[in-house]
Formats: sequence, C-alpha cells, structure tokens
Amino acid sequence: MTTQTTTAPARPLLAAGLAAGPLFLVTGLVQAATREGFDLARHPLSLLAVGEGGWVQVANFVLSGALVVASAAGMRRVPEAGTWGPRLVAVFGAGLVLSGVFVTDAGAGFPAGAPEGAPETSWHGALHEAGFAVAVLGWTAAAAVSTRRFAARGRWGAAAATAGAAVAAFAVVGWPDPDSFSVRLVVASAIQFGLVAGLSADLLGRGASRA
Repeated sequence: MTTQTTTAPARPLLAAGLAAGPLFLVTGLVQAATREGFDLARHPLSLLAVGEGGWVQVANFVLSGALVVASAAGMRRVPEAGTWGPRLVAVFGAGLVLSGVFVTDAGAGFPAGAPEGAPETSWHGALHEAGFAVAVLGWTAAAAVSTRRFAARGRWGAAAATAGAAVAAFAVVGWPDPDSFSVRLVVASAIQFGLVAGLSADLLGRGASRA
C-alpha cells in the first residue's frame, strides 16, 4: 500500500479551482444587473464583453480561465488525479481564456445600436465561439475521464456525482425553450465550474489517500 499526499505547492493551485466559479458568476451577474440595456433573459454573458466597460467581462473570462488552468496544474501534482483528467480541465480553462481574448459580436440589441437579430460573424467572433467549443469539449471529456477514474477506484458516489454533473449540464442547455437559453447557459456554467471546484476540493480534502 502506498500513500499519496496533496503536497504544499499543489494546495494553492487546487484552491484556484474553488475560486474560479464564484469569480466568473458573481462578476458576470453583477454586470448583468448593472449594465444599461442588458437583459439576462435575452443576452448571454459573453455580450458583456462588448461596448463600454466590456473589458471587465474580458478580464473575467481570462482570469477565471487562468484559475481553472492553475487548478489543473495542481491536480497534475497529485498522482491520484491521474494524467488525462488534469489535462482536460486545463483545456476547459484554456477555452475560457480564448473566449475572453476574442470578443463575441454585438447582437440582440446589445449594446445600444447593435442589430436586434443575430449579427454577422467576424473573425474574432468566430474565435470566441471556437473558444467556447474548446471549453465545452474539454470539460465534457474531463467529466468522462474523472467518472471512469472514480469508478475504477470504487468511489461510486463520486463517479455518480461527476456523471450527473455532465448529464445535468447538457440537459439544462438542451432544454427546448429558446426564451430561457441565456439563463440556462449561466446555470450550465455554474455546473461546469462546480465540477472543477468539486474535483479540486476532493484532492484538497483527501490530503493523504490510499492508492
């Protein structure tokens, strides 16, 4: 029997995984409540990066993504986390950073003067969507790998919770109600960040675990 320990250098990195979600969600929702003309029922949080004050949401994406990448680096320092799970969590974070660096296109009437419908996609808007796709794929794969890892170790509760998070995220996004899509994206984001926090907290809480 060997003992695996969450080393001191890994702990602050893992703690970054606990901070990423609250930072992203609180910053985004405060802006949603205070930016003139923004309606969460119609506008995704990505639109907050457009127009005056948009730098706040750009920074929000980049910093939140960087915190996720940092948590992945912490996971890699703990043998129990495996190899591919941390890498895929890092892909999720990198996708968030990419979505922040490349701003989406104005649309749905926000900010003032923007077209009411869907805008024409610019090169930076296309790269923003690519970042979103990278984040979703990375997170989904991380959830699948983590579920398998937990199951292989006989940690069925953790495996069920991880798989449940993936199912819940896709169920929320896929619910057939276009009028609530932007709100559902926020809920799905909360689930995604919640899983990263859960994986980080699990490794922090199991400072010495059996392998």
